Amino acid sequence: MRASITDAPGLVAIAAGVLALIALGLCALLTVRLRRMRASQRVVLGETGERDMVAHGADLEVAFDALRDYVGDIAERLDTRTASVEAALRGAISHRALVRYDAYNELSGHQSMSIALLDATQSGVVLSSIHHRDQARLYAKLLTGGRSELELSPEEAQAVRVALGGPESQPSGDRGADPRT
Repeated sequence: MRASITDAPGLVAIAAGVLALIALGLCALLTVRLRRMRASQRVVLGETGERDMVAHGADLEVAFDALRDYVGDIAERLDTRTASVEAALRGAISHRALVRYDAYNELSGHQSMSIALLDATQSGVVLSSIHHRDQARLYAKLLTGGRSELELSPEEAQAVRVALGGPESQPSGDRGADPRT
């Protein structure tokens, strides 16, 4: 007897061939996808030997830990430097004001002046230059914590007040003070 394609063994053979072709197509598709995935892994992992993603992740974690430690050390050094700079700046002149006035009620054009030069702790010096037609005198008064060892004149007190951000009012017994100059 002759076998035909239409009988049971022939149909099973055709079905097996179709299944084999489908399996071969799926294998080819999976091969292409596997090559693409490996190419993508090579981009991430680099060409340095045979490593897998887990080993690469562990290497990245070690590198990030080292970077975090380095950044922490830099931050500590910056904090130390910032603290030392801030300490040094506390002694720098940070408040200043100049008050011009006519000390002898003459028409000399406000040639006398008091200048306050203070640091952040309100310590510093007040310099006063009193001008007269034929002479000029210079006075210096030390301030510590906003207080003077000697009594301040109204113009000197005004210079200190303006330097510390206080009102620019005229001193009592106005002698022509001009705090804006």
